[in-house]
Amino acid sequence: MTQPIQAVLFDLDGTLIDTAPDFVRIIQQMCADDGQSAPSEAAIREQVSAGARAMVKLIFAEQFDQVSDDDPQLLSHRQAFLDRYEADICVDSRVFEGLDVLLSELERQGLPWGIVTNKPRYLAETLLDKLNLSERCQVLVCPDDVANTKPDPEPLYLACEKLGVEPSACIYVGDHHRDIVAGRAANMQTVIAKFGYLSAENLASMDTWGADAIAETPKELIDWVLTKLSS
Repeated sequence: MTQPIQAVLFDLDGTLIDTAPDFVRIIQQMCADDGQSAPSEAAIREQVSAGARAMVKLIFAEQFDQVSDDDPQLLSHRQAFLDRYEADICVDSRVFEGLDVLLSELERQGLPWGIVTNKPRYLAETLLDKLNLSERCQVLVCPDDVANTKPDPEPLYLACEKLGVEPSACIYVGDHHRDIVAGRAANMQTVIAKFGYLSAENLASMDTWGADAIAETPKELIDWVLTKLSS
């Protein structure tokens, strides 16, 4: 007999919230300030889920392509990027179309939902505040809260502990390989948000990740989750 679903957890950028428009705007501003042409919107979207370092490397490709992630100059540019983002974090970011319906249905059924993200807590909390989601989100786990971030399952275990639910009775939705690796390691049901920020490489390989489902659109995600809730 299938175990009833006790909670649904989401990755943040590219899964629950479409944050790419704000990153596109900020990167275009930084490139203009630096007197260089900006990467395409498509190229920027592909890097959003990879984090701030990846986006800085995209902007300054020639300068940082071969450097390590702890290179002092790279970290300086990363902080400048994050400072700009924090100052103007939610101009165009929105919950992906239709997903508020899913959140409302989970709330109606008394099922908690939460977010497990690699986004720093101070940015994640600000974003949720601006989107009026802070009071609705019942758990938020960020890199600040754990010793090991995704793809390690530690953040997912912590989210379940805070909610008082079993990991095996949870669904985790994400748009990156590390999300599915973490979810599977935690023995959760996993869904790939294909409508998110997958790179060409990830799009080509996602069938091998072992997810329980691939949602082409937010509506497909809603339908799949609601079917699981009713089974």
